Amino acid sequence: MKAQRKPLASEDAFARRLLDWYDRHGRKDLPWQHPRTPYRVWLSEVMLQQTQVRTVIAYFGRFVATLPSLAALAAASEDQVLALWSGLGYYSRARNLQRAARICVDQHDGHLPAQFEQLAALPGIGRSTAGAILAQAFDQPHAILDGNVRRVLARWHGVEGWPGAAPVQKQLWRLAAAHVPRTRAADYTQAIMDLGSMVCTRLRPHCGQCPLAADCVALREDRVHELPQARPARSKPVRGAVLLIARDAQGRILLERRPPSGIWARLWSLPEADDTDAAQRLLRQRFHANIRTHTLLPSFRHSFTHYHLQITPLLCDVASGRFVADDGDHAWCTPTQFAQLGLPAPVRSLLASLEPSA
Repeated sequence: MKAQRKPLASEDAFARRLLDWYDRHGRKDLPWQHPRTPYRVWLSEVMLQQTQVRTVIAYFGRFVATLPSLAALAAASEDQVLALWSGLGYYSRARNLQRAARICVDQHDGHLPAQFEQLAALPGIGRSTAGAILAQAFDQPHAILDGNVRRVLARWHGVEGWPGAAPVQKQLWRLAAAHVPRTRAADYTQAIMDLGSMVCTRLRPHCGQCPLAADCVALREDRVHELPQARPARSKPVRGAVLLIARDAQGRILLERRPPSGIWARLWSLPEADDTDAAQRLLRQRFHANIRTHTLLPSFRHSFTHYHLQITPLLCDVASGRFVADDGDHAWCTPTQFAQLGLPAPVRSLLASLEPSA
């Protein structure tokens, strides 16, 4: 095992050089920075979990234009929130966002709490997100440990092991906390995220532009592409599903709301079956639809964290249809109505690819 870098006499040199670099090169025009309110910072941090900045910017703009405040988020319908989130993935983030907003209305006078314990107790706000909110919205000196920060710290300190392993994560948290300056916490937090995103990138890092390069262990030992160490490889299982596209003579598509748990929880989607025969039986028996034609569309794969889903779409044009039970979780929708519903990204893309019905 390689030796880690010995601490400098003053670890503040890390923060000082990082802040100097940020003053010249850091991002200062992100939409959630103007104005940098607790609500806008919180929303951006949740959106940025497992999503890149360039993707988040457009979603953030639409979201705050529609729901400009914590109170507006708390009062919105779930469908409205999920529709605004549709395409960002990891939809539990959106549901937790609204749950937390409603808790803030009920228990914190409609504001995000400025105390770490209260903030971290809200749904969807873990240790790193709470630290980022407190640092950037309240300028409190709290550490964060997102993917960019883990990469910077692992390379500069020469930290061995996969960052997701508990002992490695504990070490990285200790290092992250040691570097946070007592002043300019907001700028420092943005600076270390920017460095990881813009310079200390996972692939093809720009070490010649890094303000920390002079004493980076990974650079000194020619291990930049080895650190942080990757997660131990494991193969994902492949599951199959048929998505039923039932289309009536008016061009409306049958949608159903998914269960409250599992993948795409509470989103509107297409009825699902194990195979094409089961899909057609479902359409005839449950929805009493008369199938005029049916066509298998090209299958495609959508990947989740723990498995791949091989999707086979079955397009059925129907002459008529009615519900066995109208429970509010099924609807015949026109293409113009899709924008108002929370749909999984692959389902939205699939529906957008359909030719208009004859």
